Amino acid sequence: MNIITLHLGNGCSIAAIKGGNSVETSMGFTPLEGLVMGTRSGDIDPAIIEFICEKEGLTVQEVESLLNKQSGLLGISGLTNDMRELIAEADESSDRRARLAIEIFCYRIQKYIGAYMAAMNGADAVVFSGGIGENSPVIRSIVCNALSWLGIAIDETLNAQFTSGNEGVISSNDSRSKLWVIPTNEELLIARDAVRLITR
Repeated sequence: MNIITLHLGNGCSIAAIKGGNSVETSMGFTPLEGLVMGTRSGDIDPAIIEFICEKEGLTVQEVESLLNKQSGLLGISGLTNDMRELIAEADESSDRRARLAIEIFCYRIQKYIGAYMAAMNGADAVVFSGGIGENSPVIRSIVCNALSWLGIAIDETLNAQFTSGNEGVISSNDSRSKLWVIPTNEELLIARDAVRLITR
């Protein structure tokens, strides 16, 4: 079974899982690589670091801090790294930069899903998790509706029901890939790993 998992929160990552093994992940040497996150830039041209150093008179360490702590949703919007607040701003005041942050966030996710679909020759399921993935029907809808060419079809009625950490399917019956919302349980995984290490 091929699965694409999306952990979307203040930190974000996507993984391609083939037969129970992770064969691709958006994170690189550090979590900075990959998707746009709350305050992290995600993928950039490596040459941008030297460019910013020279243009702004910053050290490499200061640019690294900028890319990790002042970029992403916060940097694009100039407002906040909280997706709930960005969606509210976009809806209530049509804030241009809030809309841009949401669009870039979703576009990067769509690009990675497309790439991982190609890498695995399709996916049986796409899973949304993390604070945004579990609780934002808006983001799930934007992401999935742009992937109809892959045969992905979201059921908007089901999608609207998942806003408080509950688990279930949000795809329509004719979707080529099942769409799931599954809450994360990082504490349980850490506890299980700890038990395995202790009892070896």
